[in-house]
Amino acid sequence: MSARKTPLRRCVGCGQMKPKPELVRIVRTQGGYEVDPSGKRPGRGAYVCVQPVCIVRAQKHKGFERSYKSVFPKELYAALSQEVNRGDS
Repeated sequence: MSARKTPLRRCVGCGQMKPKPELVRIVRTQGGYEVDPSGKRPGRGAYVCVQPVCIVRAQKHKGFERSYKSVFPKELYAALSQEVNRGDS
């Protein structure tokens, strides 16, 4: 059997292609936006690196707004930063 290929996804902050497990997925559902640690929830997803710099860059350059083609709540950036900081410790 051959080894499975790891899917690549583009970070909305830095724009680099990285393996999916290295990124955090934000999913848009019927009720709003949620951080998806499993990466398997249904809905439109966008990915960002697990680095605070990429989150700031995504906010500054409106990466999530472009990805979802809609307004992205500013409160979610704070929640995303907390999620990333929690993963570091």
